[in-house]
Amino acid sequence: MASTPKSGTPLPPNPRSRTITQGIARSPNRAMLRAVGFGNGDFQKPIVGVANGHSTMNPCNAGIQPLVDRTIAAIKAAGGMPQVFGFPTVTDGIGMGTAAMKYSLVSREVIADAVETSVNGQLMDGVVAVGGCDKNMPGCMMAIARMNVPGIYVYAGTIKPGKWKGHDLTIVSAFEAVGAYAAGKMSEEDFAGIERHACPTTGACGGMYTANTMSSSFEALGMSLLGSSQMACPDPEKADSAAESARVLLHAIRMNIRPRDIITRKSIENAVALVMATGGSTNAVLHYLAIAAAAEVRWSIDDFERIRRKVPVLCNLKPSGQYVATDFHEAGGVPQVLKMLLNHGVLHGECLTITGRTLAAELAGVPDEPRAGQDVIRPWSTPMYAQGHLAILKGNLAPEGCVAKITGLKSLSITGPARVFDSEPECMRAIMAKKIRAGDVIVIRYEGPKGGPGMQEMLAPTSALIGQGLGESVGLLTDGRFSGGTWGMVVGHVAPEAFVGGPIALVREGDSITIDAKKRLIQLNVPAKELAARRRKWKQPKPRYTRGLLAKYAALVSTASKGALTDAELP
Repeated sequence: MASTPKSGTPLPPNPRSRTITQGIARSPNRAMLRAVGFGNGDFQKPIVGVANGHSTMNPCNAGIQPLVDRTIAAIKAAGGMPQVFGFPTVTDGIGMGTAAMKYSLVSREVIADAVETSVNGQLMDGVVAVGGCDKNMPGCMMAIARMNVPGIYVYAGTIKPGKWKGHDLTIVSAFEAVGAYAAGKMSEEDFAGIERHACPTTGACGGMYTANTMSSSFEALGMSLLGSSQMACPDPEKADSAAESARVLLHAIRMNIRPRDIITRKSIENAVALVMATGGSTNAVLHYLAIAAAAEVRWSIDDFERIRRKVPVLCNLKPSGQYVATDFHEAGGVPQVLKMLLNHGVLHGECLTITGRTLAAELAGVPDEPRAGQDVIRPWSTPMYAQGHLAILKGNLAPEGCVAKITGLKSLSITGPARVFDSEPECMRAIMAKKIRAGDVIVIRYEGPKGGPGMQEMLAPTSALIGQGLGESVGLLTDGRFSGGTWGMVVGHVAPEAFVGGPIALVREGDSITIDAKKRLIQLNVPAKELAARRRKWKQPKPRYTRGLLAKYAALVSTASKGALTDAELP
């Protein structure tokens, strides 16, 4: 760990300081800062923003305030002036399967804009972002990369696993129970017991779902402290880590270590390699396209496939594996996996981290191999899978590409008749009515960035299929997204989306569709002449929203293959 200033030691001026206080030494604006706690000796100290994602609306963010309190105290002790501001958050787990889910991906853009507005609007010298739920991580990191102001991310921590009849539970257990109960495969006692016990503490969903995927990848990116991402939210070590993160940030401000010194093409390769090795969420594809764009780093959807081919899946983690995030942390967590990737030549150890040291230097004390007696992190010689699990497929159904999650499957291909639905609720009704059969290929469309708008996650349909025993025998493709908790023969982010006339809009009930992860192919088995005739008849539907945030988002958002950004197409 890089040395940090001793408690109370004043920081020397930043050579390229942005602080607003240094521009108002004899200004009446000082009067307003005095009203929020500035004294005569404070006007030359760096102003450090604390982006506070605390919210009582969801367990992911409900435990954040104690972490913020520790962060504030540590900033003051290290010679900075903390200034706290909030950003909004929504949680997928509560909104899933409802119209509220349309705001999930949209909130990533809102968070990025809110953090940028607060930090740049007061010319802060640095920012500690403290967040928990899925979109908190990419939203804050996009803002940090855009502004290029010294920043660090503090993850609120994972939830501890629930327990029911000796089995570990996560929120996905509750969603899968819906399908199992509807299919008559689960008793009412077990259904109710799982729902009551799935979420026993504060913290984000406990598998290698989107929140834990993004937080762990930030360690590899160099923008969070090593070992911090899989700590449980209620545990004291999480608050200790928040305080240490604040001290490290003050050191970064002093040394003028900027986000774009850290977020580079090589460090993004490191982050994506970590996502592959841990079996992380498909959403990482969208979010790293967005983070790269914010940092002005050259990165495309095809780069994920390039990394996938050389990185094995080393971790046996839910949703397709056996263990939860707290097990991963106990087994050595992200640092252990990164050390293995470094030793086998698929990690850029020379990349700078927020501590001021290289990633290789930070990993120097980590064992070369995972400890014996655990099955959470596999040795390099016996991985879960020989290659990564997030495959980029292309074909006449997705010319721009789409994302398939291929872990946990016995077969990597399916050809079957299309079952076409123009919304997620329409599909869900058919599944619950048991109208889907083994061998079907479900198509859920008009749920893309513009069409949804907002790319809803399809956790409810996929979990219901798994609960009914159809997880491996039914294919599902969509221009929407999937939860990090999804597994099965699923393909998301199909681009171009249906709303802009992508080929997915031309599929008809009963058409033959092939999904082949080995060949990285997604194919609509209909003659080109017939598809051309259908295209001539296709008409774009009216937007679902014409005013407010969702309408603005739909008007601005890019294609999923570019990260679903709202500033990607601006001149």
